Amino acid sequence: MQTSTQTSLFNKVNDALADIKVFVKEDGGDLELLEVTADKIAKVELKGACTSCSMNNMTFKAGVEEAIKRAVPEIISVEAVGFQLIK
Repeated sequence: MQTSTQTSLFNKVNDALADIKVFVKEDGGDLELLEVTADKIAKVELKGACTSCSMNNMTFKAGVEEAIKRAVPEIISVEAVGFQLIK
């Protein structure tokens, strides 16, 4: 069960992802915020073309993670879920 703080953080993180989603979708990918844990960890899944793209690590670290932490400084960590980051 999510607390009101988790729900609020979830909504803020989801809003932060909205701008990035536009660019990711242009390349055939997508993003989904799956959860914000009680420990303030945002769990994000890259989908579509992003799962096998050689640039997904850069997209995740420099795009997704940076945008979330900039917009929602309460978030301690951003984790990739359901795919392998390609290094």
